[in-house]
Amino acid sequence: MKVILSTLNAKFIHTSLAIRLLKAYSEHAFDIELAEYTIKDPVMNIVSDLFQRRPDVIGFSCYIWNIEETLRVIDIVKKVMPAVKIVLGGPEVSYDTGFWMERAKGVDFIVMGEGEETFHHLLQVIEGDRKYHFVYGIAYRKGEEVIINPPRPKSDLNSLPSPHRFQEDIPNLGKRIVYFETSRGCPFQCQFCLSSIENGVRYYDIERVKADITYLIDKGAKVIKFLDRTFNINHSYAMEMFKFLIENNRGCIFQFEITADIMRPEVLQFLADNAPPGIFRFEIGVQSTNDPTNVLVKRRQNFEKLSRTVNIIKNSGRIAQHLDLIAGLPEEDYDTFRKTFNDVFALRPEELQLGFLKMLRGTGLRRDAEKYEYTYMDQAPYEILGSHKLPFEDIVRLKRLEDVLEKYWNAHRMDHTLNYLMKHEFDSPFDFFQEFGDYWEGQGWQKIGHQLEDLFTRLSAFLAHRGIRRMDVALGLMKLDYFLNHKYKPRKIWWSEPIDKQEWSTLMRRVLDHPENVSGSFAGLGIGERELQKHAVLEVLPFRLEDVLAGGTGETPEGTPLRQLLMVLYQQDDSEQPVYYTMELEPAGSAQS
Repeated sequence: MKVILSTLNAKFIHTSLAIRLLKAYSEHAFDIELAEYTIKDPVMNIVSDLFQRRPDVIGFSCYIWNIEETLRVIDIVKKVMPAVKIVLGGPEVSYDTGFWMERAKGVDFIVMGEGEETFHHLLQVIEGDRKYHFVYGIAYRKGEEVIINPPRPKSDLNSLPSPHRFQEDIPNLGKRIVYFETSRGCPFQCQFCLSSIENGVRYYDIERVKADITYLIDKGAKVIKFLDRTFNINHSYAMEMFKFLIENNRGCIFQFEITADIMRPEVLQFLADNAPPGIFRFEIGVQSTNDPTNVLVKRRQNFEKLSRTVNIIKNSGRIAQHLDLIAGLPEEDYDTFRKTFNDVFALRPEELQLGFLKMLRGTGLRRDAEKYEYTYMDQAPYEILGSHKLPFEDIVRLKRLEDVLEKYWNAHRMDHTLNYLMKHEFDSPFDFFQEFGDYWEGQGWQKIGHQLEDLFTRLSAFLAHRGIRRMDVALGLMKLDYFLNHKYKPRKIWWSEPIDKQEWSTLMRRVLDHPENVSGSFAGLGIGERELQKHAVLEVLPFRLEDVLAGGTGETPEGTPLRQLLMVLYQQDDSEQPVYYTMELEPAGSAQS
């Protein structure tokens, strides 16, 4: 019996752990192939590929991001291969299973919950006596009737074979994200999350985990993302794993979901002292800082402790942090969400993701939707359209904010500029992103693409339209950020009045004649005129850059004009990162240049 295990990933770089777990468990008894596609692949291409493999059974792993595309594939598969058995599994179909069996008539079976033992048993019965009522954990058809069997007990994780040892995966290990689990389950009961349904946490043996990770790194894995819902819930397990990964990373990057307010001080200190910069990335779900909201969704959170953890990690400069917010939770209106956003943005995470509540099947909030007057999309991803506290009008506004947040803050194209604007020109970070998002949509820019230069010209247009106190400071910082966005000396600039050739020559001569007056270690570089001509860009700023980057407004104490040279150098070391220097062009109060 030929079995295909398939899924539609969001992107090529993603890999499916689920279908690999199923294959590892059953490949000794059945002829099993993996077939991964993406949600962007044409349906006919997927169906044609499956058809040519001549399967007897096809299993699809289903999630909110691929369920609709998967059902379109199944519809055509059943028309061209009517005899093939279709099995669905995954979190999207493990709840409201009867609904899916009624909606998708081409589906023969649904595996609910953990699939390794259930799917293996089902394959045995399909090939054997077809007494499906003995297979715990499935739904199946008996004529026109849908039968849903009792659930199967949880597996002993250490009885499951490793899903990470397939030879066919090796060629692409370095090009894709490897998904890895050291545990299953979650100790918390957040009512918007599917993980709240499974009580308790089960772990894989730590020596087995280490052996699999070592194998993956040996074979070329570059990014490993842990799927544990709270990686640090078991402090000793987490500490041992952190130590192991630090000692054996060999340049591999590891991503974790952690709960920041339970991070032990000794773990924090160890990471701050020992983690090599860049190999760890933490994802931290904050969701809301509104206490009544957290009580209603059964989310225990100490924001003070969370903030301490985030700040210690950030100050270490070793670990990138990605913080999540959810708009639309109970008792969270536009104003309280503004406070939530500003509370979390004050931590200055490397990334801040603004998500919108999704009413996932099986969650407590979906069951209580009427209580909070939720309206939401009928099909995946079930995103809310409104609630008792957040009408659709406010959701639309927050969508605009989210758009520019992604383009500007999370992409880190203008950090110096944004930090200045949010501190000195706008009431709060939320207000900056909201006002800019409203203006962005008003200009129709959401309908067209953009290049790097467009992001700068559009921010400049917004600031000019709004009117800010120190447009000259904002433009100077934007020029700095633009230069720092390039690995090589840029061939074009977005502003209309660069310094002319004569002034360029004058400024260049000043740098060459007085390198000791240039900031930092420039004088020690010993760079000559030819190298500067090739690798340097120059601009004149009407403020002292160091003061502004330290948090100042750009005003001089005497209120007198100021001119400072900004010089950015490219290709000076192996990092290929540009480096900037400054030089005073005249003393404060002097009219000479």
